[in-house]
Amino acid sequence: MMNLDGRPVIRVVARALTRLPEPLRRPQPSEWATANRPGHTVDSFLEGPCFDKAGNLYVVDIPHGRLLRIGTDLTWTCLHEDAGWPNGLAMHADGSLWVADYRFGIRRFELPSGRMESVLSHRNTESFKGVNDLVFDKLGRLYFTDQGQTGLHDPSGRVYRLGTDGRLDMMLSNAPSPNGLAISDDMRVLFVAMTRANQVWRGPIQADGSVTKAGALQTFFGTAGPDGLAIDRHGRLLVAHASLGGVFILNELGEVTHMLCSPWPRAAVTNVACWPGRDAVVMTESLTGTLLVADLPEPDVLQA
Repeated sequence: MMNLDGRPVIRVVARALTRLPEPLRRPQPSEWATANRPGHTVDSFLEGPCFDKAGNLYVVDIPHGRLLRIGTDLTWTCLHEDAGWPNGLAMHADGSLWVADYRFGIRRFELPSGRMESVLSHRNTESFKGVNDLVFDKLGRLYFTDQGQTGLHDPSGRVYRLGTDGRLDMMLSNAPSPNGLAISDDMRVLFVAMTRANQVWRGPIQADGSVTKAGALQTFFGTAGPDGLAIDRHGRLLVAHASLGGVFILNELGEVTHMLCSPWPRAAVTNVACWPGRDAVVMTESLTGTLLVADLPEPDVLQA
C-alpha cells in the first residue's frame, strides 16, 4: 500500500449509525455458522448494504436467510426470511431488489409485494459455486461474482454479466475468490475484490464487452482480504477489508489515500455503500451487527 510521494494513509474514524435490535437477533446454531465461524453462536452476520430512492437502507443477514430494511427513522423490519444464504444486494431501476444468494443463485425481491423469485440458479446445466455480490451498470446489465470456496489453492472463481436480453457472459474464469465488484462510471473498467488473494483486480472492458489485460490494482494483507466495493461520486474506489476493520479509499493510481476505520479494534467491516445525496458511506460491521457511517473527504483534500 505504498504511495508514490510518501504521503501517509489518513485515518478517519467511523461512528455507529444503528445496530440490529435485540428482538431481531437469532442466538442459535446455523449451518452457516458451523461452516464459517465454528465454535461460535452467530446471532447475525450483516452484509450487502443498499439504498433505495427514498433513503431506506437494506441489508441481508446471511446465516438466518433474512432481508432487512432500515427506514429513514432507523426502524428495522424483516421483509423476508427463508433457507437461503443471501449475501449481496443491488437495486434495479424498476425498484426491485436483486439478491446474490450463495445457495439459490440470483434472485429478485419485489417491493412492496414481498415476493421472492428466482432469476438465475445455474449456467447451462452447471450449478454455481456460490454467488456472492452483484452490481448493475448504467445499461441495466447485471455483473455478479461466483466465489464459492475458491482461493489461491483453487483460482477457478468466476465473474458473470447477465444482459437485459438474458444473455449470460463469463467475464473471468480464473479468479481466486471473487467477492465485491464495481463498474467505473464510463463502464470501461471492472473492479473485483479477490478476497483470498488479498487483491483488487482491475479489468478493462473492451468494445465487444470482454475483459482483457486484467491486473492487480492494489494488494493488501491480513487474514481475510477485500470484500465489498463501491465507487463514490468522485470516481474513487472504496474497498471494504474484512480483517483490517475498515474501508480503504483508492485514487485512480490505486494508491490508498484514506482509511475509514471502525471505532472498535476488532471488527469485520465486510461491505460499503455510498449514501445517496451525501458525501458519506455506510459500512456493515458484521461481527456486532452494526451499521457504521463515515464522512468522505473531498478529492482536493485527498490530493493535498
